[in-house]
Amino acid sequence: MLTRVKSAVAGFMGGIMAGGSSGSGGNPGSELPLKFPYMRPDFLGLSPDEIECSADHIARPILILKETRRLPWATGYAEVINAGKSALNEDQACCEVVVARRRPMSYCPPSTPTKTPTAKRRNSLPNGEGLGLRMEHSTLGEESEGLVFHYWALFDGHAGSGAAVVASRLLQHHIACQLQAVIEILRNLASPPPTVLGEEPDCNPYLQGNTPHRALTRAASLRGATGAPGSPCSTPPPPRFFTEKKIQHESLVIGAIENAFKEMDAQIEREKQVFNITGGCTALTVVYLLGKLFVGNAGDSRAIIIRNNEIIPMSTEFTPESERQRLQFLGFMQPHLLGNEFTHLEFPRRVQRKEVGKRMLYRDFTMNGWAYKTIEDEDLKFPLIYGEGKKARVLATIGVTRGLGDHDLKVHDSNIFIKPFLSCCPEVKVYNLTHYEHGADDVLVMGTDGLWDVLSNQEVAEAVTAFLANCDPDDLHRYTMAAQDLVMRARGILRDRGWRITNERLGSGDDISVFIIPLMYGNRQP
Repeated sequence: MLTRVKSAVAGFMGGIMAGGSSGSGGNPGSELPLKFPYMRPDFLGLSPDEIECSADHIARPILILKETRRLPWATGYAEVINAGKSALNEDQACCEVVVARRRPMSYCPPSTPTKTPTAKRRNSLPNGEGLGLRMEHSTLGEESEGLVFHYWALFDGHAGSGAAVVASRLLQHHIACQLQAVIEILRNLASPPPTVLGEEPDCNPYLQGNTPHRALTRAASLRGATGAPGSPCSTPPPPRFFTEKKIQHESLVIGAIENAFKEMDAQIEREKQVFNITGGCTALTVVYLLGKLFVGNAGDSRAIIIRNNEIIPMSTEFTPESERQRLQFLGFMQPHLLGNEFTHLEFPRRVQRKEVGKRMLYRDFTMNGWAYKTIEDEDLKFPLIYGEGKKARVLATIGVTRGLGDHDLKVHDSNIFIKPFLSCCPEVKVYNLTHYEHGADDVLVMGTDGLWDVLSNQEVAEAVTAFLANCDPDDLHRYTMAAQDLVMRARGILRDRGWRITNERLGSGDDISVFIIPLMYGNRQP
């Protein structure tokens, strides 16, 4: 086992196992066709030759929007390929204005979880064509047939770019499908969402305060009194009092995003049977709807808002360390997932056989602190979570704990699947744009981990604020130039000892992708 783990860890120091080096973005050993070909974001408008030139691991050119192109809200974007970790840039990005249509969408996934075995499920999103409507600002206005939302997303692939490419093409349409079921509710903000579709809110006579009838006491109900459940009397029972939780409209949007992530992950799993979809990816999305930004994150990318020199974190990174207790609890409840080779307990270091019988520091899923336990033979197994910081791994294999894909990922040279420990569920945070009057320098910064590995929130905020302060406020290209400057700061300059940034620190050798979204445009939306 130890040799196996050492081999696995060595394979992950520069990325997640072999498989990310295929020039087509797929598994070179697979005979299955690609779901979508490898590409760079559509909005960059790159030709095949330009895409090939961008994959230079020595020069690492920074790609930005062409001056003739514009993104919604004058959003800025820049990216750079890694320093040789994988042949392709495994990051993907998407920025669109999408319409969730009122009319039924036959291609939409079911609105409730399906119990149909994976192998028997039909593809609910056939090819990605016609799944939503991209619109230019000039055609938006009052969209009478649907609900318009703005969408930005970053996907950081690993073990190949396949899952990231598929998610960048389809996740927004899953969100549209989920919103389609609640369009009328979201359009009527004056009324709270009904608990049961088709019922008018507050019209249920069984709600507390809606009826003058006396409710049965619990004791009378248990005795089988007249009108109680199970009572032989046919007299209609008087209504019982109960309270009903009030649900806000924004909760429906959060639920739609959460279900869209789950449906996207399920689609990747289904279609791996017929398409060559490699690896997995983290996902960071921003949806603008109802005057609010909904930031959904599954993985270790990050989003922050910079407002009047204040930094507001809008996401949480999901890593083996941040999700230790969830992972340990799963290993405790379902020990078969550990394959009799791992222990769910955490120790400060690997336990040695000579320490059996001694008392050593440990912690389990119930603990934030540490305590001592007597070491047993079971504790000699490899820890479920091992390492610190960026070197922390789940099952000695993967350094992120949420994302899409990875359904076939196993512990090296074993039949232990990693996927049960990886969650596709995002955390969604909400920022209400209408509560503030934003200036031209107030922005939301989205970046993959290649940015945040070398720059802190404070360093990013200072860099963006200083750059924008020196730009013409009326120059719509300023946000793209700020994104380019940020990527350049994280990549650094190639020197004799590798890529270096400020104070001779090591620059990022990872793929880096950055959106800078000006918030003032949200205040101008109808």
